[in-house]
Amino acid sequence: MKFKRLLFLMPALLLVHNMRAETISVCSSCTVTSIKRAVMLSADYDTILVKKGTYREFNIQINKPLTIKGEDYPIIDGEDQGEIITILSDNVTIEGLFIINVGTSYTADYAAIRVVESENFLIQNVVLEKLFFGIYLEKAKNGRVYHNKIIGDAVDEYNSGNGIQLWYSNNIVVERNIVQHVRDGIYLEFSDNITIENNISSDNLRYGLHFMFSNDDVYKDNTFENNGAGVAVMFSKRIKMLGNVFKKNWGAASFGVLLKEINDAEIIGNTFEENTVGISIEGSNRINYLRNNFINNGWAIKVRGACYTNSFVNNNFMYNSFDLAYNSKLNDNIFEQNYWSNYTGYDLDKNGEGDVPYRPVKLFSYIVNRTPETIILLRSLFMDIIDFSEKVSPVFTPDELVDAKPLMHKFK
Repeated sequence: MKFKRLLFLMPALLLVHNMRAETISVCSSCTVTSIKRAVMLSADYDTILVKKGTYREFNIQINKPLTIKGEDYPIIDGEDQGEIITILSDNVTIEGLFIINVGTSYTADYAAIRVVESENFLIQNVVLEKLFFGIYLEKAKNGRVYHNKIIGDAVDEYNSGNGIQLWYSNNIVVERNIVQHVRDGIYLEFSDNITIENNISSDNLRYGLHFMFSNDDVYKDNTFENNGAGVAVMFSKRIKMLGNVFKKNWGAASFGVLLKEINDAEIIGNTFEENTVGISIEGSNRINYLRNNFINNGWAIKVRGACYTNSFVNNNFMYNSFDLAYNSKLNDNIFEQNYWSNYTGYDLDKNGEGDVPYRPVKLFSYIVNRTPETIILLRSLFMDIIDFSEKVSPVFTPDELVDAKPLMHKFK
Protein backbone atom coordinates (compact mmCIF):
# COMPACT_ATOMS: atom_id res chain seq x y z
CA MET A 1 0.00 0.00 0.00
CA LYS A 2 2.81 2.43 0.86
CA PHE A 3 4.45 1.77 -2.55
CA LYS A 4 1.16 2.43 -4.38
CA ARG A 5 0.68 5.64 -2.39
CA LEU A 6 4.17 6.79 -3.34
CA LEU A 7 3.46 6.15 -7.02
CA PHE A 8 0.29 8.22 -6.70
CA LEU A 9 2.17 11.09 -5.07
CA MET A 10 5.09 11.22 -7.53
CA PRO A 11 3.32 13.35 -10.21
CA ALA A 12 2.29 15.80 -7.52
CA LEU A 13 5.85 16.02 -6.20
CA LEU A 14 7.17 16.69 -9.71
CA LEU A 15 4.55 19.41 -10.16
CA VAL A 16 5.71 21.06 -6.95
CA HIS A 17 9.30 20.92 -8.24
CA ASN A 18 8.27 22.61 -11.48
CA MET A 19 6.26 25.29 -9.67
CA ARG A 20 9.27 26.16 -7.51
CA ALA A 21 11.73 26.09 -10.44
CA GLU A 22 13.17 29.47 -11.37
CA THR A 23 15.02 30.89 -14.38
CA ILE A 24 18.47 32.38 -13.87
CA SER A 25 19.66 34.64 -16.68
CA VAL A 26 23.35 34.85 -17.54
CA CYS A 27 24.82 37.76 -19.53
CA SER A 28 27.57 40.37 -19.28
CA SER A 29 25.15 42.93 -17.77
CA CYS A 30 23.14 40.48 -15.65
CA THR A 31 23.54 39.90 -11.93
CA VAL A 32 25.04 36.51 -12.83
CA THR A 33 27.76 36.78 -15.49
CA SER A 34 29.10 33.20 -15.69
CA ILE A 35 27.55 29.80 -16.25
CA LYS A 36 29.56 28.27 -13.40
CA ARG A 37 28.18 30.87 -11.02
CA ALA A 38 24.64 30.22 -12.25
CA VAL A 39 25.02 26.48 -11.64
CA MET A 40 26.27 27.14 -8.12
CA LEU A 41 23.34 29.47 -7.31
CA SER A 42 20.65 27.31 -8.91
CA ALA A 43 18.29 24.90 -7.21
CA ASP A 44 17.16 21.55 -8.56
CA TYR A 45 15.14 21.78 -11.78
CA ASP A 46 15.92 25.45 -12.36
CA THR A 47 16.55 26.79 -15.86
CA ILE A 48 19.73 28.68 -16.68
CA LEU A 49 19.12 30.99 -19.66
CA VAL A 50 22.42 31.96 -21.27
CA LYS A 51 22.04 35.15 -23.30
CA LYS A 52 23.86 35.81 -26.57
CA GLY A 53 27.55 36.56 -26.06
CA THR A 54 30.90 34.87 -25.50
CA TYR A 55 31.66 33.07 -22.22
CA ARG A 56 35.26 31.97 -21.68
CA GLU A 57 34.70 29.03 -19.36
CA PHE A 58 35.65 25.37 -19.03
CA ASN A 59 35.17 22.57 -16.50
CA ILE A 60 31.53 23.51 -15.92
CA GLN A 61 30.15 20.69 -13.75
CA ILE A 62 26.40 20.11 -13.68
CA ASN A 63 25.75 18.25 -10.41
CA LYS A 64 22.00 18.78 -10.07
CA PRO A 65 18.90 18.46 -12.31
CA LEU A 66 18.98 21.57 -14.53
CA THR A 67 18.10 22.94 -17.94
CA ILE A 68 20.82 25.06 -19.53
CA LYS A 69 19.42 26.85 -22.55
CA GLY A 70 21.17 29.23 -24.92
CA GLU A 71 19.47 32.25 -26.45
CA ASP A 72 20.67 32.98 -30.03
CA TYR A 73 23.51 30.46 -29.67
CA PRO A 74 25.86 32.01 -27.10
CA ILE A 75 29.51 30.93 -27.52
CA ILE A 76 31.14 28.89 -24.76
CA ASP A 77 34.89 29.17 -25.41
CA GLY A 78 37.01 26.66 -23.52
CA GLU A 79 40.21 28.36 -24.73
CA ASP A 80 41.84 24.91 -25.17
CA GLN A 81 42.02 24.47 -21.40
CA GLY A 82 40.25 21.11 -21.05
CA GLU A 83 36.74 19.68 -20.83
CA ILE A 84 33.96 22.25 -21.08
CA ILE A 85 30.69 20.81 -19.69
CA THR A 86 30.45 17.67 -17.52
CA ILE A 87 27.02 16.33 -16.56
CA LEU A 88 27.08 14.43 -13.27
CA SER A 89 23.36 14.46 -12.43
CA ASP A 90 20.20 12.86 -13.75
CA ASN A 91 17.55 14.96 -15.51
CA VAL A 92 19.79 17.49 -17.26
CA THR A 93 19.03 19.28 -20.54
CA ILE A 94 21.62 21.16 -22.60
CA GLU A 95 20.19 23.14 -25.51
CA GLY A 96 21.12 25.88 -27.96
CA LEU A 97 24.81 26.44 -27.14
CA PHE A 98 27.78 27.04 -29.47
CA ILE A 99 30.82 25.38 -27.85
CA ILE A 100 34.35 25.80 -29.19
CA ASN A 101 38.02 25.18 -28.32
CA VAL A 102 38.00 21.96 -26.30
CA GLY A 103 41.41 21.12 -24.81
CA THR A 104 43.55 18.43 -26.44
CA SER A 105 45.38 15.86 -24.33
CA TYR A 106 47.26 12.59 -24.82
CA THR A 107 46.23 11.34 -21.35
CA ALA A 108 42.60 12.52 -21.01
CA ASP A 109 39.70 12.41 -23.46
CA TYR A 110 38.50 15.99 -23.06
CA ALA A 111 35.01 16.53 -24.48
CA ALA A 112 32.83 19.51 -25.26
CA ILE A 113 30.01 17.79 -23.33
CA ARG A 114 30.49 14.68 -21.21
CA VAL A 115 27.71 12.72 -19.48
CA VAL A 116 28.93 10.57 -16.57
CA GLU A 117 26.75 7.87 -14.96
CA SER A 118 23.62 9.93 -15.54
CA GLU A 119 20.22 9.22 -17.02
CA ASN A 120 17.21 11.04 -18.45
CA PHE A 121 19.41 13.62 -20.16
CA LEU A 122 18.81 15.57 -23.37
CA ILE A 123 21.48 17.24 -25.50
CA GLN A 124 19.91 19.03 -28.43
CA ASN A 125 20.41 21.88 -30.92
CA VAL A 126 24.05 22.30 -29.90
CA VAL A 127 26.88 23.31 -32.26
CA LEU A 128 30.38 22.05 -31.46
CA GLU A 129 33.52 23.21 -33.28
CA LYS A 130 37.29 23.11 -32.70
CA LEU A 131 36.98 20.06 -30.50
CA PHE A 132 38.87 17.00 -29.30
CA PHE A 133 35.92 14.76 -28.41
CA GLY A 134 32.45 16.17 -29.09
CA ILE A 135 29.73 14.49 -26.99
CA TYR A 136 31.02 11.70 -24.73
CA LEU A 137 28.55 9.44 -22.91
CA GLU A 138 30.19 7.42 -20.14
CA LYS A 139 28.08 4.82 -18.32
CA ALA A 140 24.99 6.85 -19.19
CA LYS A 141 21.50 5.58 -19.89
CA ASN A 142 18.01 6.58 -20.96
CA GLY A 143 19.05 9.73 -22.79
CA ARG A 144 18.83 11.49 -26.15
CA VAL A 145 21.38 13.24 -28.35
CA TYR A 146 19.28 15.13 -30.87
CA HIS A 147 19.85 17.54 -33.77
CA ASN A 148 23.39 18.66 -32.99
CA LYS A 149 26.13 19.78 -35.38
CA ILE A 150 29.64 18.57 -34.63
CA ILE A 151 32.41 19.87 -36.88
CA GLY A 152 36.01 18.99 -36.03
CA ASP A 153 39.30 19.94 -37.66
CA ALA A 154 41.05 16.57 -37.34
CA VAL A 155 44.18 16.02 -39.42
CA ASP A 156 45.80 12.95 -37.81
CA GLU A 157 44.16 10.04 -35.98
CA TYR A 158 46.61 10.03 -33.07
CA ASN A 159 45.71 13.53 -31.85
CA SER A 160 41.99 13.67 -32.68
CA GLY A 161 38.88 12.37 -30.97
CA ASN A 162 35.42 11.15 -31.95
CA GLY A 163 32.32 13.18 -32.64
CA ILE A 164 29.80 11.23 -30.55
CA GLN A 165 31.15 8.50 -28.27
CA LEU A 166 29.22 6.02 -26.14
CA TRP A 167 31.04 3.87 -23.61
CA TYR A 168 29.17 1.37 -21.42
CA SER A 169 25.93 3.23 -22.12
CA ASN A 170 22.43 1.84 -22.62
CA ASN A 171 19.05 2.87 -24.01
CA ILE A 172 20.28 5.97 -25.84
CA VAL A 173 18.80 7.62 -28.94
CA VAL A 174 21.25 9.44 -31.24
CA GLU A 175 19.15 11.20 -33.87
CA ARG A 176 19.48 13.85 -36.60
CA ASN A 177 23.05 14.86 -35.86
CA ILE A 178 25.65 16.04 -38.39
CA VAL A 179 29.21 14.89 -37.64
CA GLN A 180 32.20 15.83 -39.81
CA HIS A 181 36.00 16.07 -39.78
CA VAL A 182 36.66 14.06 -36.61
CA ARG A 183 38.37 10.68 -36.12
CA ASP A 184 35.27 8.44 -35.89
CA GLY A 185 31.94 10.16 -36.48
CA ILE A 186 30.01 7.96 -34.03
CA TYR A 187 31.76 5.43 -31.80
CA LEU A 188 30.21 2.82 -29.50
CA GLU A 189 31.84 0.35 -27.15
CA PHE A 190 30.00 -1.95 -24.73
CA SER A 191 26.77 -0.05 -25.41
CA ASP A 192 23.49 -1.96 -25.83
CA ASN A 193 20.00 -1.02 -26.99
CA ILE A 194 21.18 2.08 -28.83
CA THR A 195 19.20 3.69 -31.67
CA ILE A 196 21.26 5.63 -34.24
CA GLU A 197 18.81 7.29 -36.65
CA ASN A 198 18.80 9.92 -39.39
CA ASN A 199 22.36 11.10 -38.79
CA ILE A 200 24.86 12.31 -41.40
CA SER A 201 28.44 11.25 -40.69
CA SER A 202 30.84 12.30 -43.45
CA ASP A 203 34.41 13.33 -44.24
CA ASN A 204 35.83 11.74 -41.08
CA LEU A 205 39.41 10.48 -40.86
CA ARG A 206 38.65 6.88 -39.97
CA TYR A 207 35.05 5.61 -39.70
CA GLY A 208 31.66 7.21 -40.11
CA LEU A 209 30.44 4.73 -37.51
CA HIS A 210 32.54 2.38 -35.41
CA PHE A 211 31.23 0.02 -32.77
CA MET A 212 32.46 -3.00 -30.85
CA PHE A 213 30.98 -5.32 -28.23
CA SER A 214 27.59 -3.60 -28.53
CA ASN A 215 24.45 -5.70 -28.85
CA ASP A 216 20.79 -5.17 -29.80
CA ASP A 217 21.45 -1.83 -31.50
CA VAL A 218 19.49 -0.31 -34.41
CA TYR A 219 21.05 1.88 -37.14
CA LYS A 220 18.37 3.39 -39.35
CA ASP A 221 18.25 5.93 -42.21
CA ASN A 222 21.75 7.30 -41.65
CA THR A 223 24.18 8.54 -44.31
CA PHE A 224 27.88 7.57 -44.08
CA GLU A 225 29.75 9.27 -46.90
CA ASN A 226 33.36 9.91 -47.88
CA ASN A 227 34.90 8.59 -44.67
CA GLY A 228 38.37 7.06 -44.44
CA ALA A 229 37.05 3.52 -44.15
CA GLY A 230 33.29 3.70 -43.96
CA VAL A 231 31.64 1.82 -41.08
CA ALA A 232 33.22 -0.87 -38.88
CA VAL A 233 30.94 -3.30 -37.01
CA MET A 234 32.78 -5.73 -34.74
CA PHE A 235 32.09 -8.41 -32.12
CA SER A 236 28.40 -7.67 -31.70
CA LYS A 237 25.09 -9.54 -31.81
CA ARG A 238 21.55 -8.90 -32.98
CA ILE A 239 22.30 -5.71 -34.89
CA LYS A 240 19.77 -4.11 -37.25
CA MET A 241 21.03 -1.87 -40.06
CA LEU A 242 18.03 -0.54 -41.96
CA GLY A 243 17.74 1.99 -44.79
CA ASN A 244 21.21 3.50 -44.46
CA VAL A 245 23.35 4.97 -47.24
CA PHE A 246 27.05 4.03 -47.45
CA LYS A 247 28.62 6.12 -50.19
CA LYS A 248 32.00 7.13 -51.63
CA ASN A 249 34.16 5.48 -49.00
CA TRP A 250 37.24 5.01 -51.17
CA GLY A 251 40.76 3.85 -50.39
CA ALA A 252 43.12 0.90 -50.57
CA ALA A 253 41.67 -0.58 -47.37
CA SER A 254 38.26 1.06 -47.48
CA PHE A 255 34.70 -0.27 -47.48
CA GLY A 256 31.11 0.78 -46.96
CA VAL A 257 30.75 -1.64 -44.06
CA LEU A 258 33.17 -4.03 -42.37
CA LEU A 259 31.45 -6.89 -40.53
CA LYS A 260 33.74 -8.83 -38.21
CA GLU A 261 32.40 -11.44 -35.78
CA ILE A 262 28.80 -10.28 -36.17
CA ASN A 263 26.03 -12.81 -35.57
CA ASP A 264 22.23 -12.88 -35.91
CA ALA A 265 21.90 -9.50 -37.61
CA GLU A 266 19.58 -7.92 -40.17
CA ILE A 267 20.92 -5.74 -42.99
CA ILE A 268 17.87 -4.56 -44.89
CA GLY A 269 17.10 -1.83 -47.40
CA ASN A 270 20.53 -0.18 -47.40
CA THR A 271 22.35 1.42 -50.34
CA PHE A 272 26.06 0.77 -50.93
CA GLU A 273 27.23 3.08 -53.69
CA GLU A 274 30.68 3.95 -55.05
CA ASN A 275 32.71 2.29 -52.30
CA THR A 276 35.94 0.36 -52.80
CA VAL A 277 34.11 -2.57 -51.14
CA GLY A 278 30.40 -2.41 -50.35
CA ILE A 279 30.49 -4.94 -47.51
CA SER A 280 33.58 -6.79 -46.25
CA ILE A 281 32.55 -9.81 -44.17
CA GLU A 282 34.64 -11.98 -41.86
CA GLY A 283 33.54 -14.50 -39.26
CA SER A 284 29.91 -13.38 -39.38
CA ASN A 285 26.99 -15.79 -39.32
CA ARG A 286 23.22 -16.00 -39.56
CA ILE A 287 22.78 -12.57 -41.15
CA ASN A 288 19.86 -11.67 -43.42
CA TYR A 289 20.82 -9.40 -46.32
CA LEU A 290 17.53 -8.30 -47.83
CA ARG A 291 16.54 -5.61 -50.37
CA ASN A 292 19.91 -3.86 -50.40
CA ASN A 293 21.31 -1.95 -53.39
CA PHE A 294 24.95 -2.42 -54.42
CA ILE A 295 25.75 0.18 -57.06
CA ASN A 296 29.05 1.04 -58.79
CA ASN A 297 31.31 -0.42 -56.11
CA GLY A 298 34.70 -1.98 -56.74
CA TRP A 299 33.50 -5.13 -54.99
CA ALA A 300 29.89 -5.32 -53.90
CA ILE A 301 30.69 -7.98 -51.29
CA LYS A 302 33.94 -9.55 -50.10
CA VAL A 303 33.57 -12.69 -48.02
CA ARG A 304 36.88 -13.33 -46.25
CA GLY A 305 36.05 -16.62 -44.57
CA ALA A 306 34.25 -18.33 -41.68
CA CYS A 307 30.86 -16.96 -42.75
CA TYR A 308 28.02 -19.46 -42.50
CA THR A 309 24.23 -19.69 -42.92
CA ASN A 310 23.87 -16.16 -44.24
CA SER A 311 21.02 -15.31 -46.60
CA PHE A 312 21.19 -12.90 -49.57
CA VAL A 313 17.70 -12.43 -51.02
CA ASN A 314 16.13 -9.73 -53.24
CA ASN A 315 19.24 -7.56 -53.42
CA ASN A 316 20.20 -5.49 -56.47
CA PHE A 317 23.79 -5.84 -57.72
CA MET A 318 24.25 -3.14 -60.35
CA TYR A 319 27.36 -2.17 -62.31
CA ASN A 320 29.94 -3.28 -59.74
CA SER A 321 33.41 -4.22 -61.00
CA PHE A 322 33.01 -7.45 -59.02
CA ASP A 323 29.75 -8.58 -57.46
CA LEU A 324 31.29 -11.08 -55.07
CA ALA A 325 34.74 -12.14 -53.87
CA TYR A 326 34.98 -15.44 -52.02
CA ASN A 327 38.13 -17.08 -50.68
CA SER A 328 36.80 -20.55 -49.93
CA LYS A 329 35.49 -23.48 -51.98
CA LEU A 330 32.94 -24.29 -49.27
CA ASN A 331 29.62 -22.47 -49.12
CA ASP A 332 26.39 -22.87 -47.18
CA ASN A 333 25.22 -19.28 -47.66
CA ILE A 334 22.05 -18.70 -49.67
CA PHE A 335 21.94 -16.44 -52.74
CA GLU A 336 18.43 -16.39 -54.15
CA GLN A 337 16.27 -14.11 -56.29
CA ASN A 338 18.80 -11.28 -56.51
CA TYR A 339 19.12 -8.97 -59.51
CA TRP A 340 22.55 -9.02 -61.18
CA SER A 341 23.24 -6.43 -63.88
CA ASN A 342 25.92 -8.76 -65.31
CA TYR A 343 23.45 -11.61 -65.80
CA THR A 344 23.06 -12.58 -69.48
CA GLY A 345 20.58 -15.41 -69.16
CA TYR A 346 17.02 -15.66 -70.46
CA ASP A 347 13.50 -16.14 -69.12
CA LEU A 348 11.50 -18.36 -71.50
CA ASP A 349 8.56 -18.91 -69.17
CA LYS A 350 8.28 -15.15 -68.41
CA ASN A 351 8.04 -15.60 -64.65
CA GLY A 352 10.58 -12.86 -63.93
CA GLU A 353 13.32 -15.32 -62.95
CA GLY A 354 16.25 -16.35 -65.16
CA ASP A 355 16.15 -19.93 -66.42
CA VAL A 356 19.96 -20.22 -66.19
CA PRO A 357 21.57 -20.02 -62.70
CA TYR A 358 23.98 -17.14 -62.12
CA ARG A 359 27.47 -17.61 -60.67
CA PRO A 360 28.41 -14.33 -58.94
CA VAL A 361 32.03 -15.33 -58.19
CA LYS A 362 34.22 -14.80 -61.24
CA LEU A 363 37.58 -16.47 -61.64
CA PHE A 364 39.23 -13.10 -62.18
CA SER A 365 37.81 -11.92 -58.84
CA TYR A 366 39.36 -15.02 -57.23
CA ILE A 367 42.73 -14.22 -58.85
CA VAL A 368 42.67 -10.54 -57.80
CA ASN A 369 41.77 -11.58 -54.27
CA ARG A 370 44.97 -13.63 -54.10
CA THR A 371 47.19 -11.39 -56.25
CA PRO A 372 45.95 -7.77 -56.06
CA GLU A 373 48.43 -6.56 -58.69
CA THR A 374 46.45 -8.39 -61.40
CA ILE A 375 43.72 -5.76 -61.08
CA ILE A 376 45.55 -3.96 -63.90
CA LEU A 377 44.01 -6.54 -66.26
CA LEU A 378 40.47 -5.48 -65.35
CA ARG A 379 38.21 -5.17 -68.43
CA SER A 380 40.77 -6.86 -70.66
CA LEU A 381 40.10 -9.68 -73.15
CA PHE A 382 42.16 -11.98 -70.90
CA MET A 383 39.72 -11.42 -68.05
CA ASP A 384 36.74 -12.27 -70.26
CA ILE A 385 38.37 -15.50 -71.46
CA ILE A 386 39.22 -16.86 -68.00
CA ASP A 387 35.82 -15.90 -66.61
CA PHE A 388 34.11 -17.72 -69.46
CA SER A 389 36.24 -20.83 -68.95
CA GLU A 390 35.42 -20.90 -65.23
CA LYS A 391 31.71 -20.49 -65.95
CA VAL A 392 31.80 -23.52 -68.28
CA SER A 393 33.75 -25.70 -65.86
CA PRO A 394 34.06 -24.35 -62.29
CA VAL A 395 37.34 -25.39 -60.66
CA PHE A 396 38.47 -22.58 -58.37
CA THR A 397 35.17 -20.94 -57.40
CA PRO A 398 32.60 -22.58 -55.07
CA ASP A 399 30.56 -25.03 -57.11
CA GLU A 400 27.41 -24.53 -55.02
CA LEU A 401 27.59 -20.74 -54.82
CA VAL A 402 24.92 -19.88 -57.36
CA ASP A 403 21.75 -17.84 -57.55
CA ALA A 404 19.41 -20.45 -59.02
CA LYS A 405 16.62 -17.90 -59.53
CA PRO A 406 18.23 -14.62 -60.60
CA LEU A 407 15.75 -11.81 -61.18
CA MET A 408 15.41 -10.42 -64.70
CA HIS A 409 14.53 -6.94 -63.41
CA LYS A 410 15.82 -5.13 -60.35
CA PHE A 411 13.92 -5.56 -57.14
CA LYS A 412 11.88 -2.50 -56.09
